[in-house]
Amino acid sequence: MGKKSRVKSRVDAPADDAVGRRQQCPCGSGRRYKHCHGRAGGPPTPYVARTFEGLPGECDWVALREIVPAATAPLRLRDGVGDDRDVQVCTLLPLGMPALVRADGSVWLGLQVHANHGDVSRDLAYTLELALAARPGSQVSLDGPPPAGPRLQEVVDPDADFVVTVHDGFDYWLADTQDTADTDAQAAAALKTANEAAAPTKRLASVDAAYWTRMGDREYVRWVLPHSEARLLDALARLHAAGADRLGDSGRLLGMFRAHGLLTPVWELAIGTGADGFDEHMSGLASRLDAALDDESVLSSEQRSARSGLANRQVTIR
Repeated sequence: MGKKSRVKSRVDAPADDAVGRRQQCPCGSGRRYKHCHGRAGGPPTPYVARTFEGLPGECDWVALREIVPAATAPLRLRDGVGDDRDVQVCTLLPLGMPALVRADGSVWLGLQVHANHGDVSRDLAYTLELALAARPGSQVSLDGPPPAGPRLQEVVDPDADFVVTVHDGFDYWLADTQDTADTDAQAAAALKTANEAAAPTKRLASVDAAYWTRMGDREYVRWVLPHSEARLLDALARLHAAGADRLGDSGRLLGMFRAHGLLTPVWELAIGTGADGFDEHMSGLASRLDAALDDESVLSSEQRSARSGLANRQVTIR
């Protein structure tokens, strides 16, 4: 974890010490945090570490933004927003576009885009705002920081489930096209490139936001979890020290990455394991993790050592 910012009384300083002053700014600018969102008079959009907090399916939002190649989810907006327009969240859109307004007026909102001005939720809400105001058949871009305005949490219906559908590739881009031969060459090339890069991925059913994937000849399960970092590290350390952190007979905990204020532990599986029939193992691990999360006793020396090892195997990607 990075050092705590020494800048006092700043609304755009991370509230949870997620970024050190000398670390790269999570907005993606390539500059150090102290020279970007951590400096006085910095970018106008405050940096928000846990940007999807409060949305239905927060962990799946993180997964679709960072680790799932091809997936969609319908998005229901609050009353009075969008005039009952159909809105669909997509992991990736052709050419990495932020949003598309289709011929029927429905909106596709892309999550895996380069824009990150400090608060991804505000970026997405503003992109959605532009799309809802655009004509059918339009492509929407976000060329600079959005002005002050609502975040996703203020436009998305808080009572609507976030139901994710994982696809084998990006053919859903053209699923309702009458004649794919009429697709322009640029879009066809983008589809081919995207499909070739998409690693096979499946969402496991027994727990929220756990995804099996195969990359090359290796298989993994990545599970985005909603707990605070300190509490989750303690729980995983208890499991590791007890030899109870394995996933099935062969799945070993490699480490974890941090994205949008949440931790995602990663397990490597034996080659050929596959995703089918794996939910029983996930259910067992979830039960053991819940018990460890409820344990408030002081960590033993072995558990503290395990915790230190896990903390050293973290990578921050956003």
